[in-house]
Amino acid sequence: MAPVDVAGPDERTYEWARRGVRAVLAGLAAIGLTLANVALLVVSLLALVLVPVPLLGMALVSWTTTLVRKRADLERRRATSAGVPVPRPYQPPPQRGIAGGWRRFRWIVTDPATWRDLAWLLPGGIVGATLGAISLAVPLYGIMGLTLTPLWIWLGTDWYGYGTVWSIDTFGEGLICLPQGAAILAGGLWVAPWLRRADAYFARLLLAPTKAAELRLRVTQLTVTRADTVDAQAAELRRIERDLHDGIQARLVSLGMTIGLADELIDRNPAAAHEMLAEARAASSAALVELRHLVRGIHPPVLAERGLDGAVRALALSLPVPITVDVDLPGRLDTPVESAAYFAVAETLTNMVRHSRAHTGSVSLRHTDATLTMVVADDGVGGGDPAAGTGLRGIERRLAAFDGTMALSSPPGGPTVITMELPCALSSPRTTRSSGTG
Repeated sequence: MAPVDVAGPDERTYEWARRGVRAVLAGLAAIGLTLANVALLVVSLLALVLVPVPLLGMALVSWTTTLVRKRADLERRRATSAGVPVPRPYQPPPQRGIAGGWRRFRWIVTDPATWRDLAWLLPGGIVGATLGAISLAVPLYGIMGLTLTPLWIWLGTDWYGYGTVWSIDTFGEGLICLPQGAAILAGGLWVAPWLRRADAYFARLLLAPTKAAELRLRVTQLTVTRADTVDAQAAELRRIERDLHDGIQARLVSLGMTIGLADELIDRNPAAAHEMLAEARAASSAALVELRHLVRGIHPPVLAERGLDGAVRALALSLPVPITVDVDLPGRLDTPVESAAYFAVAETLTNMVRHSRAHTGSVSLRHTDATLTMVVADDGVGGGDPAAGTGLRGIERRLAAFDGTMALSSPPGGPTVITMELPCALSSPRTTRSSGTG
């Protein structure tokens, strides 16, 4: 069933007017930023003219293009706030860094996005200023119709200052101007967001990545995520080898030695042989438990049997902190995605238990618009930082392998909310919806 709009007419009118006023202010800002565009264009042309000058020209180009990029990034943010997302198109810096000098100059100058930014400055400023002036002038004209024009007519003041004339006719003309001014003001507030979006679409023509740039950025991103995935897999294999060597393998070697000694003593000292066999039985049980833990760390059986819903619930029940689990998954995910989602949630909950000193927590899983959204929250002390080595970087790398993202909100004092998203499709439908407390 479609969601019902419960907002009242007053609230909808207020929201509509607020959007219009914000668009008008954005148009006013566009007029002012046009001056910055012109100044940056002049300085950039001067820097290009001075390129042959040793050191000075190269430094000026690096400095001015950095300012141009900052201005272009500001326009991208403005366009995104207007509902037209514009991603950054720039090439990643060289692996060895770009502290300055020739490497930085070559990195900036050889990037086609730099020249597209320069090409946008003048036409972008003209279009932004024109549309901004229109979005500003129409509401101002309406306000004038609501205030100044009726006042002039009612007072009967002509434009030459010869006096005032009071009459019923002029009073009526003033009343007629009120709805006209209100209509013009309303029309200006209505059209201002559309003008702002038109400006944003024009900015996207030059400031967004081209198809070639998108492909190049995608290849770079895949290269980085592939390297992270390979490193993570190598670390996981080393962990499994270490657990096998130091744990199960040692127990099995000890188990074989114990059985061998029991075999030698079974004729001479049956009682001691029985004791050793009992120790061997206990050692085999311990090895089996360790093997199950190791398998669970690779791919939990409950995940294969009950899916992400059941696996997360089982994980929540095993934690010392009460965890509320709310799941709305209309089907099963593909096995690699399901495993990545499970271990991301598991690592997040482990961090919560170890570091947050939380009393309660919650996990929410939703699949909408071909995206799995996982939200893990707690009422702990907050202050989470991916750079602090609490496993959050590992979660980011695990999700990045599937084009997933992670957003962290953890102010000092809490609460902590971690939102993870994984683009994915459902492999099999399910009709039930479940929620509960772990």
